[in-house]
Amino acid sequence: MDIEIPPPGEARDIIPGLRWMRFPLPFPPNHVNAWLLEYEAGGVNAPPKWLAIDTGVANDETRGHWHTALTGAAFGGGVLGRLLVTHFHPDHAGLMGWLSETHGVTPEMTRIEWLTSRAVWYDTGTDMLQQQAEFARIAGAPEAYSAYLLRRGALYAKAVAPLPRTFRAIADGETLTIGGRKWRVMTGQGHAPDMACLFCEEEKVLIAADQVLPRITPYVGLHAGEPDGDPLGGFLSTIDRFRVLPEDTLVLPSHGEPFTGLHARLDALANHHAERLDALDDAIGVPKTAHDLLPVLFRRPLDDRSLGFALGETLAHLRRLEHTGRAWRRFRADGVVLWERR
Repeated sequence: MDIEIPPPGEARDIIPGLRWMRFPLPFPPNHVNAWLLEYEAGGVNAPPKWLAIDTGVANDETRGHWHTALTGAAFGGGVLGRLLVTHFHPDHAGLMGWLSETHGVTPEMTRIEWLTSRAVWYDTGTDMLQQQAEFARIAGAPEAYSAYLLRRGALYAKAVAPLPRTFRAIADGETLTIGGRKWRVMTGQGHAPDMACLFCEEEKVLIAADQVLPRITPYVGLHAGEPDGDPLGGFLSTIDRFRVLPEDTLVLPSHGEPFTGLHARLDALANHHAERLDALDDAIGVPKTAHDLLPVLFRRPLDDRSLGFALGETLAHLRRLEHTGRAWRRFRADGVVLWERR
């Protein structure tokens, strides 16, 4: 879809009553999209009211772009009357507390995403950092990386403003009526525990959050809080559920530009992970740690910041191999986990 990318603080119309905004990020992929849905048209004595979807990270730059949008053409004299947050990650939920407080709105989220945001925001103590460092150690990471995690401290609270204490729960299968259109909530797993996407059958538009991206693959990683989980299994199951949507659906992703060709993109994502699973399967004919296996999936140099993401992705794929009976794990005397083909 050929629509000019909106500069920060501005918006572009996708269809009547649906606008696209974009905010810069201080980390890759360097931007995040937000969406405006008009849910109440303005009148002689009342301005139009907009529902915003996602917020950007909590920093002064993003607050400034929001101020520009709210007082300029992006809102067209309208007001922010509702806020929906797709998932708990900082680039999506970072300013929900600030927007909620300054505009008197109650954020709408799935219950799991709301509770996760609260749990992670408050979990900043030394014991949490030690758990993360131990999780990396038993995955085979060097001692220097564990020391880096302890030194770095908790990141989430640095990119998320103080959270509001109330929210309104939305759930998979629920229908939201917004501006006379019906939007069905479709939740996705893997990248986040219960991320909310919205599909409008009338317009054939999917607000896909981070579940379906046009170029990059969403991050799917195992984390210290749920070390026996299977996030990649959840992600692949979500892909299958999204296949019921029309191929010519207009997909509005959180990163990248709007696109069509949903089924082809779902196929590409599934094939990407199948290839990575096969590559790891080939590599564990001899027992290896997750850290040993990083070069199988990542052929670029990894600094300390990216190492954590790479370990999480590698572990998620190894867990999927284990869940499907293709691999098993055993422990060395020092507690480090070795993965081996079954």
